[in-house]
Amino acid sequence: MFTEKFLEVLKHEGVVSIVTCANNEAHVVNTWNSFIVIEGDKILIPAAGMRKTQRNIEQNDDVKVTLGSREVEGYQTMGTGFLIEGTARFLESGPEFDRMKQKLSFLNRVLEITVKSAKQTL
Repeated sequence: MFTEKFLEVLKHEGVVSIVTCANNEAHVVNTWNSFIVIEGDKILIPAAGMRKTQRNIEQNDDVKVTLGSREVEGYQTMGTGFLIEGTARFLESGPEFDRMKQKLSFLNRVLEITVKSAKQTL
């Protein structure tokens, strides 16, 4: 599901934007490339805040995520990005939560995104 180019982007720091929508209002929250963990077709992201994101996901679990890096060759020049679409839920326990908590002690939940598509945009 994830291309080598996508995985290369994750090796470089960059901002990640997570978009949710509920009650006809979009909400955006950010994190960093270095916090993302890939497990199969899932993206795991540590959460310490993201309360509005969680409320939105409880109403509508569709999410869009964008991320990128200026350090990775894109279609025409240096710099590339990706649009990820999928469904999300928050984990407060379980093996994925425990693995993430060992790596990033600040989290109190994990945002798990099951990816439906990952498209290179630049």
